[in-house]
Amino acid sequence: MSIASVTIEDVRRVAELANLELTPEEEPLMQRDLNAILGHVQQLQSLDTTGVPIMAQVGDMLAHIGSRELDTTGSELRSDEIRPSVDRKAVMQSAPETDGRFFKVPKVIER
Repeated sequence: MSIASVTIEDVRRVAELANLELTPEEEPLMQRDLNAILGHVQQLQSLDTTGVPIMAQVGDMLAHIGSRELDTTGSELRSDEIRPSVDRKAVMQSAPETDGRFFKVPKVIER
């Protein structure tokens, strides 16, 4: 199985979607890196995972703090209980800028 090679046009499109500004010198380096990543993914796809159990939840295998024993029950997690949230009015009073409901922050991304 061969991998489709990432083109410079692909790199430019990915950079645009990620809101990255790449210099002409950086584009071929990014192309090389993306092709290397695809090569690693291809290697992973070729592995025989027959008999390897599916690990759907990382929380299923929590390590005990300071111990090498594994907790496979998730008992180290706090119980999921409904609790009162913080008072929005009190939080907004301590905010530097707010419209009363949301925090106002300066725009950091220009398009």
